[in-house]
Amino acid sequence: MRVIQPEDYQPKDNPHGVEVWGLLRKPEVQVSRIELAPGQRLKLHRTPVDALFYVLAGRGTVTVGEEEREVAAGCLIDSPARIPHTWRNEGGEPLGILVIKTPAQNEPTEFLE
Repeated sequence: MRVIQPEDYQPKDNPHGVEVWGLLRKPEVQVSRIELAPGQRLKLHRTPVDALFYVLAGRGTVTVGEEEREVAAGCLIDSPARIPHTWRNEGGEPLGILVIKTPAQNEPTEFLE
């Protein structure tokens, strides 16, 4: 068993300019945590791998392809590979998102804005 403690999380530089921590990376999966402060958003982008987003805390707006939804803590969002997506936090509290990519991403993300 491997237990990853919060003090083991690795902060990641990212072009979105938001808080991102790498939690786990294996060839078959990559797990990160994103936190968007009120008013923050991710740039519209697409990744070469499938992603699952689990909302840990707060409320936000997620866009995947042509679909846009307001979601809250407890929601799980499936974002297929190569489909443009973004997140916005228009609320008054932090938005925490667990990101699970499968397989681990080895090709660069394509930014669309």
